Amino acid sequence: MIQLKTMLNCVDNSGATLVECIANLRMKRHAKVGDRIIVVVQRARNLGESNPGAGGVTTNKVRRGDIRHAVVVRTVKKQQRKDGMVVRFDDNACALIGKGGEPIGTRINGVVGSELRNKKWSKILSLASLHV
Repeated sequence: MIQLKTMLNCVDNSGATLVECIANLRMKRHAKVGDRIIVVVQRARNLGESNPGAGGVTTNKVRRGDIRHAVVVRTVKKQQRKDGMVVRFDDNACALIGKGGEPIGTRINGVVGSELRNKKWSKILSLASLHV
């Protein structure tokens, strides 16, 4: 259950590592897996060179202090599915998206909940390596 001031890990390659929830667009008290929230970037990855000899510089798509939309992909709170299975993850995590709903990153690291399929986030499911 994600609410105001909850810190989440960012699991995509947009450049953010830690974000804080500042609003829940579900208009309920808590957000669950698949819900859209508004976050502020608390910690971003370093802007360094990926390979000093190659001359390629990695650029982050977000910076510290940016306000972005995100989709919750994992929660610590147990959630029961319709088939009776109870799912619980080790951390709270989200993936950053644009206002139109398209993901900012091109890759999602780690496991995401399959509740995203029911809430029409199939693009995020296709970017993830594993969904449970």
